[in-house]
Amino acid sequence: MSKKRILVVDDEPDFVAVVKANLQHEGYDVEVAYNGVEALEKVKANPPDAIVLDVMMPEKDGYTVCSELKHDDQYCDIPIVLLTAVAENVTSSRYSHSSGINLEADDFLSKPASPEEILKSLKALMD
Repeated sequence: MSKKRILVVDDEPDFVAVVKANLQHEGYDVEVAYNGVEALEKVKANPPDAIVLDVMMPEKDGYTVCSELKHDDQYCDIPIVLLTAVAENVTSSRYSHSSGINLEADDFLSKPASPEEILKSLKALMD
């Protein structure tokens, strides 16, 4: 059986490095992208088995990326875990928790999400 591939998308290199190391330790192949535009290019070039996607990023935010993928028949079945530092009670922000839920994200974790939380979410979505 081939390894599952995870695309980790976040504009914070330190966070990406920690998540990547933890997922690789668990036996996943990990690809990274540092903004939404790069993420979409990587998904289209080689669709991953799941995506860990930060919400607040330059160029194209995670909500936009999630929406584009979930409304594309070719990629809509890829599980997406949205990560955001925005508190659930912030409703005035365009990055609100309800926006993520409305986007059909498969899971939604608040940052800082631990690598264990991310791993647990991914395993649940891919099994």
